[in-house]
Amino acid sequence: MGHTMPMRMDGDLFEAAKAVGAVASRSAAQQISHWARIGRELEASPGTSQRDIQRVLAGDAAYDDLGERGQAIVRAIWDEEMSKRLARLDLAAEFTQAGRSWTDADENGDAVVRDGTTGA
Repeated sequence: MGHTMPMRMDGDLFEAAKAVGAVASRSAAQQISHWARIGRELEASPGTSQRDIQRVLAGDAAYDDLGERGQAIVRAIWDEEMSKRLARLDLAAEFTQAGRSWTDADENGDAVVRDGTTGA
């Protein structure tokens, strides 16, 4: 068995690994290692061209032109990038900084207009 190293990870990923791992009788750490090994094998697969995947990610090639493995890798990368972007997204702060009003829902689902100069 290889040696382990501590690492930080997204809480959602950990919770997903815990849930999926329980079904397969794995700990969260074991499930994440399992997913990492699958990802490593997919990327190293002879049927998967890293160059083609990079072209799709850059917008220079069509997703549909990739095989199933290449599409799986692209979807995983897209999912990771979207999670990062969503974590950084703070529209209330952006609108307040720009002095723009916005509407959102309160805890009861009722529409509330927020003052863009104060955020309240």
